Amino acid sequence: MNDHQPVSGKHRKTIILVSCGVLALGVIGVLFVLPAETGIDPTGFGKTSGLTQIANPAAGKFLERGLKRKNVFTPSASPLAPAPGVSDHWTHVLHPYEEIELKYTLDKGAPITFAWSADGPLAYDMHAHPFDGGEELTESYAIDTADRQSGRYVAAFSGIHGWHWQNRSMTPVRLTLDASGKISGSKMLDGRSEQDRALTPKEN
Repeated sequence: MNDHQPVSGKHRKTIILVSCGVLALGVIGVLFVLPAETGIDPTGFGKTSGLTQIANPAAGKFLERGLKRKNVFTPSASPLAPAPGVSDHWTHVLHPYEEIELKYTLDKGAPITFAWSADGPLAYDMHAHPFDGGEELTESYAIDTADRQSGRYVAAFSGIHGWHWQNRSMTPVRLTLDASGKISGSKMLDGRSEQDRALTPKEN
């Protein structure tokens, strides 16, 4: 006796409809839900359509606020000479869709020079917020996707200053940052916890 009954036309049609529905949901998730909810945009459609802005609606406000500042961030096409003070060298591997944040504690008017580079593109937000007022007063000075950034930065206020990076690809990306100047401390945030980190001068 044959236990395998042939699939009827009705059942075959149901299977096809269910498969098409699952596929459609996957496409909708990749094209619309991920960019709008998380900012993750594997196809680039989210950026083109503006959906990635929905994931972080405050980013535009923070950038508008930060760009009103003068002489805070001066970009450079290549790394600048180290600034007087202490130096810091940091390397981190971001796995697919992982994010990381590194901040420096700076007093108002403290200058630093910095250069970071990666072996793949990273979405980044260079921003800061003061001790007095906290994150509600965040200012962003550059939001983009790139594999490097360098320049000179002068703190507009005493507070926490640094970068948020996210790897929006399926390939691990190694990130390296060098900074120097009047840095009094550093923190690292991985989306789950915040921790103090010791400054690590680059070995010669």
